[in-house]
Order: sequence, then structure tokens, then C-alpha cells
Amino acid sequence: MAARTVLRGIGVSTGAVVGPVAVVEGQVGVDKHEAPCADPELVRDALNQVAEGYRSRAGQANSDTAREVLAATAALAGDRALAKAVDKQLAQGAGATAAVYEAVEVYAAKFRQLGGTMAQRVSDLYDIRDRAIAHLRGLPEPGLPPLTRPAILVAKDLAPADTATLDPELVLGIVTEEGGPTSHTAILAAQLGIPAVVQAKGIKALLADAPLISLNAHTGEVVISPTEVDVRALQDGERRRLAAFTAASGSRAPVALMANIGSVRDASAAPGADGCGLFRTEFLFLDRDCAPGLQEQTETYTRVLRAFGPRRVVVRTLDAGADKPLRFADLGAEPNPALGRRGIRLAQAREDLLDVQLEALARASRAVPGSQLWVMAPMVATVEETRWFVERARGYGLADVGVMIETPAAALTAAQILEAADFASIGTNDLAQYTMAADRMAGELAPLLSPWQPAVLTMIREACRGAETHAKPIGVCGEAAGDPLMALVLAGLGATSLSMAPVRIPAVRAALHAHGLQACREMARAALSAPTADLSQSAAADLFATGEHSR
Repeated sequence: MAARTVLRGIGVSTGAVVGPVAVVEGQVGVDKHEAPCADPELVRDALNQVAEGYRSRAGQANSDTAREVLAATAALAGDRALAKAVDKQLAQGAGATAAVYEAVEVYAAKFRQLGGTMAQRVSDLYDIRDRAIAHLRGLPEPGLPPLTRPAILVAKDLAPADTATLDPELVLGIVTEEGGPTSHTAILAAQLGIPAVVQAKGIKALLADAPLISLNAHTGEVVISPTEVDVRALQDGERRRLAAFTAASGSRAPVALMANIGSVRDASAAPGADGCGLFRTEFLFLDRDCAPGLQEQTETYTRVLRAFGPRRVVVRTLDAGADKPLRFADLGAEPNPALGRRGIRLAQAREDLLDVQLEALARASRAVPGSQLWVMAPMVATVEETRWFVERARGYGLADVGVMIETPAAALTAAQILEAADFASIGTNDLAQYTMAADRMAGELAPLLSPWQPAVLTMIREACRGAETHAKPIGVCGEAAGDPLMALVLAGLGATSLSMAPVRIPAVRAALHAHGLQACREMARAALSAPTADLSQSAAADLFATGEHSR
């Protein structure tokens, strides 16, 4: 039996489980004995079959987000530039499978250079590659093993075609060696409520003869061959969380608990939320050759507002550039896209895109009487940018206009910024990246990107203090808001709302109900006074354990 081994990855969902392993095998190799291929249509047909397979799975997908992911991957498989890259390899004398392999490697290198979300789409490219090669070789497509009993999936990474059709009744949890907090695996696992840990480096090599593994998506810890003590501690922790949720059922949290969404269907799946704290409108724009028109945008925003009724809906205007480039808004190559023209900077360079979006939002608001629409701009760094956006949005009749605080500049000048804006929302993912000067998509830098880092907590505190100066609302819509322990600290720091994946709301509501705001403030003070991220989290956790049900 494999020896007990503890690995630390990045938790990207909620929950903790113990179970047997089902290993997902991925790559299909090239045919080493193939002759040069002079028929590009043979390869195009294989890519078309792969694209059609994605579209077919989209019709069976388990969520709207999954459908969008599969549709985007189908578009990538049918991309003309990828087909031309394959043709180039064939013209140089490559065989059919080798041409696909090498063309995808060229594409993958470009995606990695772009970084961020585009870098995480490399796994999508490799899935396209392996499925196309399987078609060319007459082999079954790679993917999930047949599950006859509930198990924890372990893979190098999961392809969107696999994650989008997971059965939560059979998949106890997911552990991957690669991926990141915003990878398709992470997003879809969170929406399905499946505990998941990514960046558990080397786990596949350690699984021989391991009867069980455990994973804790709250801490990112994975234990191979856990002991009875490990299992008991994990189960006790989950029972405490369930008891707290049961106690809090039907009660209202001391801060608003909102849903992060990316589509109309996501809005329909958030009945327990106090509203929408982040509508990521960029999903309307990505993977398209031209921007969505006024009518299409108006219809989408109207449907989202209707889904939430009188509950608040906070819409983030187009957040593109850097890791989310748009084919129809290419501002040219930049040496460091993450520090380039993204977010509001892109909006200032392409005012036409912003104007159509603001007009569509205004029309949607008028079409849904009683709706509560708030609009905010991403990646704001200065008071001048804030005033520019507020004036432009109000010019379209939008009443509640705010900004995202994702840069140290915005956090430190929040008082001045919120003198001009009506509200703010803290994006902890980017705020941690820019505060710590660490790429948020680099798994090896994950400890630096922890929201428990003292510098990051200090930035959040300063932003909340700035909001308090003008009695303005300030929320948190980054991944940190969905962690029950961190949610308590954020409430204690002064956040007036927390926005997260809908599936995470019950656990956060339970934690807030069990402790109350005074305990949250004590946790925040303890976390802020610690010198390291680990000690900060431990200080809050100690109070969490001793302060439950003390209000």
C-alpha cells in the first residue's frame, strides 16, 4: 500500500471528501510510423468531427457555463488559423497526426505567452489535439474512465468536454496536477459543488496501490492513503460546517451574500442569493469575430435583471485585454499585457464598445421596472479614470455607478475614488496579483497570491476604510469571498457585501450566522496583526474554532 503522503495544492471549490481513485488518462500519441500526408482535408475532417463532438456535448452539459465552455472550445477546434497551422506542417512533409501535434504546440506557445486565462486554455488545445489524433488513428477519444462507483478523479488536467458532463452523484471530488483558480475545471467544479484541488504536483506518480485519498477543498490539502485520524478529522470538520449551515438555514447574514454570474442561466441558478455582486459581461464578447450588438446585449441584460427581480444586480463592464484578448479589439502586441491596456484602459481606447454596452444596460434597466442595476468599471487606478467612467455612465441615465478596486493604487486612494463613485467592489484575485507582483496563473506562486498575505489584507482594509469615509457600499467579488473563514475576516474588515459562486453561499451564510459581526471584527484584527500568511490564517482559524455560536 502506498505510504501516507500529504500534498498541497490550490482549493478551488468547497467541501472535503475521502474516496477511491479513478485516474483520467489523457494524451494520445502520434503515429510514429505514418507517412507524409498530402491531404489537408483528412485533417480538417478530424478537427471538424472534434468540433461537432464538443457541440453535441454542449447540448447535454450540466450548466449554462459548461455549455459556453464547450461552445468556445468547439470554435477553437474549428479556428481557421489552427487549420492553416496544420496545413503548414503538412506542406513541410509531416504526417497527419504529427501535423496536428506540432500545429497545436505552436498555438499553445502563443497562448502561454499571452498568460492568464489564455494560458489556461492550453489544456483545451491539448484536448482538441488528442481527440483529433484519436480520430486520425481510428482510436477511441480520450476522456473520463467509466465510473461504476463514486470516486475521486485524478488527472494531469481535465478537459472542458469531460468536466462539463460530470455526474456529481459519481464524482466525489477532483484533483489535478495542473490548472488554476480560473481554469475551466475550477469554474465548473465550483458550480457543481464538487470539491476540487488543482496544482497538486506529482500526485499521479504517487498513487500506486493507494486504496483511498482525501481532499480538502477549503485548504487545498490532499492526503494519499489517509489514516483513520486523517479521515475522522476531515469528517468532523464537514459535520461542523453542516451543523452551522443547518442552524443558519433561512436566516439572513449580517452582510449581503451575492452571486457571481456569467450568463442568463447562471442568474436563474442563484435563487438563494441576495442579488448579483458580479455579472461578468465579457462572456458575451469572448471567442467572437465582432462585438455583440445593441439588441443582443439589451436582451441579455434584460433577462438577467428579470431573473433577479428587485434584488441588486452589479454589472461589470467589459473586462478584456491581457489574459482575455478580443479579436475585434486588438490594440497590438504589448510587452507585458497584464500591465497594459486592459479593463477601463481598453474602454478608453475603444469608447464605441463601452458606449454600446452602457446604452444596452440603460435600456435593460428601463425595460424592467423595479430592478436595481448597479454598473462598475474594471481595473480603475486613478480618480481621473473614475470620474471619466462615472460621467459617461450617468450620461446614459445610469444612476448607481461604481468601480472595481483591483490595484494597490485604487485601494490606497479609495477615499478619493469613492468621493466620485457611488460604490466599489474589491477583486481580490487581481489585487493580490498586483500587490505581490506575482502572476495569478502561476501555480508555483500560489502562496504569494493568498488573500491571507498581510500586504493583501492591508490593501483590503485601506479600501474599506476609504469607503467608510463616505459611508459608501464596498463589496468583495474575488474568489476569497467564497471561503467561509476568509469571508468572516472580510466582513470584519468592513465589506458590506460578499459575492461568490452560488454554490458557496450556504457555507458562508452558515459561518456568518454562527459567529456574528463582532467575532468577524476580532478575527480581522487577529489576521491583520500576524506577520505571515500562514499565521494570519491560523489566527483567524483559532478564533473561528473557539467562537462558534458566540454572537
